Order: sequence, then structure tokens, then C-alpha cells
Amino acid sequence: MIMAVSFTRYGRLYYLDPGGHSPKVGDKVLVPTDAGPEVAECVWAPQYTSEDIDGLPVCAGLAGEEHLTRDETNKRRRAEARSVSKRLIKRHDLPMKVVGVDYLDQDNVYTVYFSAPHRVDFRALVRDLARNLRARVELRQIGPRDEARLQGGIGPCGRDLCCATFLKDFEPVSVRMAKDQDLPVNPLRIAGACGRLMCCLKYEHPLYMETRRRMPRVGSRVSTPQGEGSVLGHNVPADTVTVRLDDGGRRCACPSASVCSPRRQHDAMYAPDGDPPPPA
Repeated sequence: MIMAVSFTRYGRLYYLDPGGHSPKVGDKVLVPTDAGPEVAECVWAPQYTSEDIDGLPVCAGLAGEEHLTRDETNKRRRAEARSVSKRLIKRHDLPMKVVGVDYLDQDNVYTVYFSAPHRVDFRALVRDLARNLRARVELRQIGPRDEARLQGGIGPCGRDLCCATFLKDFEPVSVRMAKDQDLPVNPLRIAGACGRLMCCLKYEHPLYMETRRRMPRVGSRVSTPQGEGSVLGHNVPADTVTVRLDDGGRRCACPSASVCSPRRQHDAMYAPDGDPPPPA
């Protein structure tokens, strides 16, 4: 059994073992963390999975009234710390942008995440924050990808950002991946909300590389159901090959199986005598 929860609306999903509990979608549940149980919202009700998954944290049950009250208090404190941080940053005239705030009520510690174009001397700011918030304050500078992860947003595809929903680690992405997928090498077209190359360029790259090795190369001679011709290009999502026919120079899009030699050899060997080969 597996279930999914989120600490913020439309935020990152965390997977739990429901244990002996059966929460419904929308219920507030307790999630075990290093700082103790925290309140989260059930997004996926417990359901069976065919995969054998071990090591998931076990749901600590439904959140009670005292847990909900503590969670609301911590949310107000985080909002207050965010407002105070912005005001003091403006007073100190520092080139910083507050991205997120965490608060541990057991230790009375605030962690303020910020972005900046370069290293910032924030020692005086930390002292003022600690005095105003009456707590220990830690400031952590993060990069543009982590900033997008914490803030969230909508990507060019119209969906929530991958980093803010399910991505755990940022894998390296290169311009070569965009070139291999015949995408325009234009930063405005292949950059995400963080300004870096979109993480989704990594998803389909193995498929493109495998398909390119299987399909005939551009310029090679092939035999299609419509006649002989030369390959002009590939359409990997559609699994087709664009061919310029010798007869009149017109173009046609043929299924890759109809021009790849293994398929044609299979049809020639196993097709009954006198029967046309099966359609690709």
C-alpha cells in the first residue's frame, strides 16, 4: 500500500506507507520528519501498487486539533518572518530576494532561503532578524533552480514545474540534448522558469538516441511502399521517416518499420507466397 501527501497546495508529493490508517483525499495526516510529526494533506488515498517499495516512512495517523493549531501557528510565524526579512533587507540595502522560510518550533529556529547575484555579507542582517523575531536565524543562499523549486510555477507545457512536484535531484542537462531532439538552440525556447535548460530535455533524450540508431541515416537510400528514395529527416514522436521519392521528387512520411531492413527481411521471409506483406 502507498499514499501521497503534500505540505503545500499543488506542492511536491511525498509518498508514505499508510500503515494501519485509511485517510481520504483532503484529510490532514501526520508525516514523520526529523523535527517530529508535521501536518500534510492527503493527495492520493492509500492504494495497492504492483512494485515492491521499501523504506517509505509510515503515516503517523490523522492530525488532531492540537496538531492543526500548531501547524497554523507555524504558518503565521513563517509569514511574519518573511515580511520582517523583506523589510530588513530593504533597510540594509542588500541585493537579496527572499524565496522561502522554514521554522522549527521545537528549537525556535528560522531558516531564511534567499537568492542573490553574488555572495552577500549578511552578518548585520542576521543580528537584526534574530532580535526582531526573538529566535535563532539561519540564512541560506540558493541557486536559480532551487528558487524555482521553492516558489513553484507553470512551465511552457502548461503544467506545474517538475522540480516543484516530483523531481528529487537535478540531473545535468546539456545543449547537445536539445540538438539531438531537433529543437532550436534558442535560450528563450529551451529554458525553463529558472532560466536554465529545461529538465524535461533529459526525459526523451534516450528515446531519440535509440530511435536514431534504429532508423536509416539522413541521405541514405531506402525502399518505401511508394518507391525508392533518400531519407530527409526523422520524426521520432511519430516514429516516421521523411523520404524524398525518386519519382517526381515528392516527399512522403513512412513508418520507420517500412523502411528498416529488419522489418523488410521479416516480411520477405514469413509472408505467404503471393500475399502482400502486412501493413507496417
